[in-house]
Amino acid sequence: MLYATYQGFDDFITPLRNSALFGLSFNPNSAGPFAGIFRRNAALMEMISRFQLSHTRPSFGIEKVRIGNRDVRVTEEVALDLPFGQLLHFKRDIDTPQPKVLVTAPLSGHFATLLAGTVRTLLQDHEVYITDWKNARDVPRDAGRFGVDEYVEYLMRFMEEIGPGGHMVAVCQPCVQALAAVAVMSEEKNPATPLSMTLMAGPIDVFQSPTEVNELAFQKPLDWFKNNVIHTVPHRFPGGGRKVYPGFVQLTAFMAMNMDRHQSQHQKLYKHLAAGEVEEATRIKDFYDEYFAVLDLTEEFYIETIDRVFQKADLATGEFTYKGRKVNPGAIRNTSLLTVEGGRDDICGLGQTSAAHDLCSSLRPHLKRHHLQANVGHYGVFNGSKWNNEIYPVVRNTILAME
Repeated sequence: MLYATYQGFDDFITPLRNSALFGLSFNPNSAGPFAGIFRRNAALMEMISRFQLSHTRPSFGIEKVRIGNRDVRVTEEVALDLPFGQLLHFKRDIDTPQPKVLVTAPLSGHFATLLAGTVRTLLQDHEVYITDWKNARDVPRDAGRFGVDEYVEYLMRFMEEIGPGGHMVAVCQPCVQALAAVAVMSEEKNPATPLSMTLMAGPIDVFQSPTEVNELAFQKPLDWFKNNVIHTVPHRFPGGGRKVYPGFVQLTAFMAMNMDRHQSQHQKLYKHLAAGEVEEATRIKDFYDEYFAVLDLTEEFYIETIDRVFQKADLATGEFTYKGRKVNPGAIRNTSLLTVEGGRDDICGLGQTSAAHDLCSSLRPHLKRHHLQANVGHYGVFNGSKWNNEIYPVVRNTILAME
């Protein structure tokens, strides 16, 4: 009933949002003695018009990238389209071959566009692909299931589509599946096995420095999650009847962790709009346009992630399986490993990602490296100035060393 209630409320307030947008179109220019009143009125209407979530992937917004001393045009191409996700290729208008990199995006309530800044930086020196996951509520039930094993399978199929000589960069949650995929490919001597694997702020071993996020997963039995956060997609959508963990529930949980900050940001947004400070307002709007774009996860993926990644830490304990057989990270011998952690990360604690080094026991020392960025939180590991100026050069050098 929760999903239907949410959708009913959204339908109920849609006319109010539309009225606010209509009013904005008639707002006079902010000039003359009443300029302040008009701007405050427009700011209020814009705030009302923005009171909504989006369930459609936003644009990556990457139309060009600076390579060397010139701007190069970038176009998006779907290299492989599968029921629950597609392999998206950012094609650059250059002829010079550069390393091929698959960015493995989290499937945790937001679209892959959350990594647009990560991709934009990588495009300076690499041919970049990304896992573009689809909203589960838009995937028909006859497409079947999509759990942790299917995620691993998709990563392997995407690497095979990219071809031999590729690299993998996993961000946050999918570090577990990325390491498992590389282990399986290594054991099978798959020619498309990545030359390097970068794991950034991911929960390889959640028993190391548990965070508040980890504790939430530990505190409740698995049945609690099944009974309280799994809901049915209304039949008005293509995936009607599918059991999902709704994106709006995930977003609510995220926002509750930092509610004061979100309230403060929206107060600032209103003030910037009312003052006519367009650039400052745009920065906040751009962030929340992305943050409020949410997707649903299939029930099986969410529950299996809670069970296998967070409650049992199967990969760290040697119990992780792929389609019924044990996954052996010790089979990885020729794929270099870089792990990256943020010293102020309150989502993925210190040591959780670097635990991958002990699991990859067959890798020679020169193929292993760990980078601790002491002064960044979770998102700063893969976005922002510290990512661009201090972390990215380490990632780039790791990739280049294997070319």
